[in-house]
Amino acid sequence: MWLFTNKGFLSIIQDFRDPDTLIVRSRFPDHIQNIFPGAKVTKTTSRDYLYRTLLPRGEVVDVIKKYTEEMNYTNFKDSVDEPIYHRACSEVWGIMRRHQN
Repeated sequence: MWLFTNKGFLSIIQDFRDPDTLIVRSRFPDHIQNIFPGAKVTKTTSRDYLYRTLLPRGEVVDVIKKYTEEMNYTNFKDSVDEPIYHRACSEVWGIMRRHQN
């Protein structure tokens, strides 16, 4: 799952060894920390996503649920403060808009 929030972009997959563990990955180490404070983030240069952490599935569910409950913006792109990430989100928005039916 790709997850774009105003705190960062994550790619979340199931750990193939344990279905109760999710691997939370990102291109930016602070994006993981922004959403999962206290998570132990490791850098793995041999992988596509350099930064990752392993978390219990229930914790990921709880954090995403809490994020949606507390969300208070009416425009996603306007809520992204980080300039590089804002530009990336705008580019993704434009690409998806071009493919809209």
